[in-house]
Amino acid sequence: MNLIALAGGVGGAKLAHGLALAAPEEELTVVVNTGDDFELHGLHICPDLDTVMYTLAGLANPETGWGLAGESFGALEMLGRYGAETWFRLGDRDLATHVTRTARLRAGDTLTQVTAALCAALGVRPRVLPMTDDPMPTMIVTDEGELAFQDYFVRRRWQPAMRGVRFAGTESVRPSPAVRAALDGASVVVFCPSNPFVSLDPILVLHGKALADWRKRGGCAVAVSPIIGGEAVKGPAAKMFRELGVEPSALAVAEHYRGLLDGFVLDQRDAAQVDAIAALGMQVRITDTLMRNDADRRRLAAEVIALAGEA
Repeated sequence: MNLIALAGGVGGAKLAHGLALAAPEEELTVVVNTGDDFELHGLHICPDLDTVMYTLAGLANPETGWGLAGESFGALEMLGRYGAETWFRLGDRDLATHVTRTARLRAGDTLTQVTAALCAALGVRPRVLPMTDDPMPTMIVTDEGELAFQDYFVRRRWQPAMRGVRFAGTESVRPSPAVRAALDGASVVVFCPSNPFVSLDPILVLHGKALADWRKRGGCAVAVSPIIGGEAVKGPAAKMFRELGVEPSALAVAEHYRGLLDGFVLDQRDAAQVDAIAALGMQVRITDTLMRNDADRRRLAAEVIALAGEA
């Protein structure tokens, strides 16, 4: 079974890790959102790619889910003394990732090539692919004006009310050929429990049509809800739903992906929504979707794979 996981953020990285534990690693490809990539201190920073990479390598900070375990911040403190921006916390070892990536990009490598090299150096066996090699920054339309994603998410701590999302440059961005090739050979695509608006929608903007064509050829797509009991496990997804006039729920997530899925996994706390989700044309599975540890990640991934076999 060749698996593709669409991922962004901590929830996406955790399930991607679970899939790597539950299935042969060489059969897994993780397609990662790059809409939150940005430049800071002259460095090309890819937060979602790095979260996935560090998680698959077993190096992620277990308390935050992002960054590296046991990190220090001496360089950041020195940057602050020089008057530089310190709102985005770059750790000392994490800086090495960004320095290496930036140097290789400037030397002419694509982001796909650089990501493969970084993953190989960290012993990551699943294939990790950026959704595109071109810039496609996510812009958040708020009641205070339009904000670049990291300004909204980190600097402003997602407090301005969201009114919409815009993906800049979509008219000229080229979908990753590596992602398209992986999709052609896939049997199952998993929508990880990532933020639908800012983690998975950027991927779907680029690859949604190819995904639809792949499903017509017999492919199976399943999703795991990032909303449990009306709230997001981590991050602003529930707040975003409310600010867009939609009550956050597993059903709301399923409706957001209507027409793209064959199966849907939701938490046991949301069992009352099963019939409504099934009415959307999806096979539904109820389980404990909270990933507290590696065993939970593996168990949930096995449930997702089992549902794909039934859908």
